[in-house]
Amino acid sequence: MKKLVLLCSALFAFNTHAQLHENIDSVADYAVNTYQKAQVHTLTNLVAFPTVNKDSIPAPQNPDFINFKSVLKMKAAELGFDYQDLGYTVLIGMGKQADKVTVVTHGDVQPANASKWKQSPFIIDTSEPGKLVGRGTEDDKGAIATALYAMKAIKDKGIELDNRIELMIYLAEESDWGPLTEFMKTYEQPKYAVTIDASYPVVVAEKGWSLIAPTFNATSKQTGVYVSDVAGGAFKSQIPEDASLVLHNASESLVDSLKAKAKTLSDVEFSFKEQDEGLKITVKGMSAHSSEPESGVNAIAHLSELFKDIALENNSDGQLIKFVNQLIGLDIHGKQFGDIAYEHEFMGPMSVAPTVIERDGNALTLAINARRPVGKDESVLKQQINSAINEWETANKVTLTEVETIIGTPMLLDNAPHAQKLLDIFKHFTGDQKADFVSIGGGTNAKLFDNAVSFGPSMPGKRYTGHSEHEFITLEQLELNLRMYTAMMIELGNM
Repeated sequence: MKKLVLLCSALFAFNTHAQLHENIDSVADYAVNTYQKAQVHTLTNLVAFPTVNKDSIPAPQNPDFINFKSVLKMKAAELGFDYQDLGYTVLIGMGKQADKVTVVTHGDVQPANASKWKQSPFIIDTSEPGKLVGRGTEDDKGAIATALYAMKAIKDKGIELDNRIELMIYLAEESDWGPLTEFMKTYEQPKYAVTIDASYPVVVAEKGWSLIAPTFNATSKQTGVYVSDVAGGAFKSQIPEDASLVLHNASESLVDSLKAKAKTLSDVEFSFKEQDEGLKITVKGMSAHSSEPESGVNAIAHLSELFKDIALENNSDGQLIKFVNQLIGLDIHGKQFGDIAYEHEFMGPMSVAPTVIERDGNALTLAINARRPVGKDESVLKQQINSAINEWETANKVTLTEVETIIGTPMLLDNAPHAQKLLDIFKHFTGDQKADFVSIGGGTNAKLFDNAVSFGPSMPGKRYTGHSEHEFITLEQLELNLRMYTAMMIELGNM
């Protein structure tokens, strides 16, 4: 009942400001009619910089990031905004008001396998009608370009705001939150914060990014059936599209049975290639953001599934295949992983996905990316993970070299004062009167603010392409985002 009362009150407030909303529609129209081409041009420029973080050089010293920031500085000056380069964080602001609205984005991107793109992933590909294909188009450079021109449209129209609009662009969101966490210790919390690095309608809950990473390091006699050269995945937050191994000492009948089983796993493509050292088996699935494992097809899981009932020697590679089969399988919610599976009424179930295999000599480390909702204490979950792994070790007579475990903190924010206003904006511009607050599996920098929620840029019901090897944003979506971000800045700027 309380939610219903709040909803009715907010809708009443929305309707009683009819004149203001007519003005917002007018400014939103102006933004699109005047700056749609400009935001596409700016996005094209931003995507051109391969802002992938490297262990060997911090972002502030990386030439790609330096050049990326130089474009942002030039664009800020061109549009009439103030600009601050604070190392890992860039602030672009409009207005000198004491209170502020912080719009949170990031300028770094995930790696991209160039062989999987029609052209360089850092050149906008327009060969697919209505789409802009390129790394960062959806996550999160498109949102940066849109925010800049939403601010510009408001400035052009001379709209007075009670609150300063401050666009925050962080440069290591995909790899290292440490510098931003440190920065937030001295950054004055805004009146309202909105991340534009997630989904519509309005995200008020985010699962906690978690990691389970066992390391296998064992040898075997290599007299029976065994596998070697197990490989798969690209990075920890991507559902792996590729996986492979080499099978040794396999009889003709075993190979025939594997090929027959491969045909039943129709979601992926298997290939079998005879080599001097053995039979190479590769599988191709479909990459996706690991916060939405249901949107992809996990190549590592399917490669392991092929060997589910095959007795393999207990070397590092064989142990890894057994581990995936017995504790994960093709399930994406951890139901085979001891007692770790659980779900929350609003946030949904935890997800568990093997994402990347890293090799160091004979040692193999499997990264398992989990996304956990509220509802289970961290210590309990960690104990359940340890128990499941210990039982697996005992049952398989295996001693793992190491198990790294990171338990992320989920966020459920049910009292953000501006959440309803954003939901009203979404309803207004989409006509979807059934839209409601949502939870996502991903984690944004919203967690570092007192009352941040997320507002786009991807639409509900559509596959999120960020972190995939076919990332894109549509021209139609850019236009809608520009309308809604213009409205968001006016509404929150005067709230």
